[in-house]
Amino acid sequence: MGLISAVINSAGSVMADQWKEFFYCDSLAKDVLVVKGQKRIGPNSSNTKGADNIISNGSGIAVNEGQCMIIVEQGKVVEICAEPGQFTWDSSSEPSIFCGSLGKNIINTFKTIGKRISYGGDTGKDQRVYYFNTKELIDNKFGTANPVPFRVVDSKIGLDIDVSLRCSGVFSYRIADPILFYANVCGNVTSAYTRSEIDSQLKTEFISALQPALGKLSALELRPNQIVAHTTELENAINEALSAKWAELRGLTVVSVALGSVTLPDEDADMIKQAQRTAIMKDPTMAAATLVGAQADAMKAAASNSAGAMTGFMGLGFAQNAGGGMNAQNLFAMGQQNQQQAPQAQAAPQAAAAAPAGSWTCKCGATVTGKFCPECGSPKPAEDGWTCPTCGSINKGKFCQNCGAKKPAGAPLYRCDKCGWEPEDPYNPPKFCPECGDVFDDNDIK
Repeated sequence: MGLISAVINSAGSVMADQWKEFFYCDSLAKDVLVVKGQKRIGPNSSNTKGADNIISNGSGIAVNEGQCMIIVEQGKVVEICAEPGQFTWDSSSEPSIFCGSLGKNIINTFKTIGKRISYGGDTGKDQRVYYFNTKELIDNKFGTANPVPFRVVDSKIGLDIDVSLRCSGVFSYRIADPILFYANVCGNVTSAYTRSEIDSQLKTEFISALQPALGKLSALELRPNQIVAHTTELENAINEALSAKWAELRGLTVVSVALGSVTLPDEDADMIKQAQRTAIMKDPTMAAATLVGAQADAMKAAASNSAGAMTGFMGLGFAQNAGGGMNAQNLFAMGQQNQQQAPQAQAAPQAAAAAPAGSWTCKCGATVTGKFCPECGSPKPAEDGWTCPTCGSINKGKFCQNCGAKKPAGAPLYRCDKCGWEPEDPYNPPKFCPECGDVFDDNDIK
């Protein structure tokens, strides 16, 4: 009797599963990440006796905007679709006489009946449709319960200190890889997987990633009050810090970060302000202006001294003498001198870098590479010393610094006193200089 009952039940269930199914998912709530797809069965539908986890060949699956659908068969993901529209699954292992060749499907139907008989009339198969919410999941509030170390660097004033920073705000994320999320997070859910099941873990990891992310902003020499204006850099840094845990393990990615407030303890904020005030005094002009302002305030206080103006001004004189002779006029002069020297100091390296090799500066100020100045016609100045007859280098000592040859004695060495031209044999010059036409005489002896 049991075998006969299994045969009857198997035949009945296979015939009931011949109908194509249609799966549809309504708009996913903002707190739902994954939901199992359900067959749509209307009041006039005849497909009311099919097995729950069986999807017949040729079934239709609707996919909406902001959703991604996957089909899981026997625990393995076999299909995925993130394109809005209707998806038709025409490669199911469950045959349907309403899809494809009728004769072939009839044969496959009898094979399925035989397989179900071996399972006592049960399907022996599990096929499911899951919908993933791929929209941006917003309004995830966060706040630093404990201060986060932040390094404040300002190379312009030589500031490099660590402060304690607190911040709060909201962030958003989305499911970027549904297959990873299904395999490593939600698994074989029976109905729905909500944000409440993972939010606590995500927020804790997000706060942990804030410290290395803020370190990236510190390298940009940002001050704490400038962080709120660089949220894009903060998002990239947080994604980089969370890539191993979120992107590679769970298929999640941070979309945006909005900081509500960034605060420092009063002592840290005062320390930064004091360092900035001290750096201002490095400029003599600013120091002079501060000194003048202080002296003006002191004179007002002296004039209103209750013991008499003269007593107040005597105290003012003692204070000025105790200042080590600091004079505002001298400081202003130092500042003006620094301002005049700054452009020259910047221009000198540029001019040196721009001058070509082998060039010389004429007395008119022009930079020349040839033997005569193109601006005023002056010849290149002659170099002092004697010309080595062996290598031709100019020397001042008794021996050539290039080849070691001894300075020749006896016959004089010649060089044109007009243009500086030297003959190949400095001991036997021609009668006339080939460059300027001047006659070689005793005036041309080196």
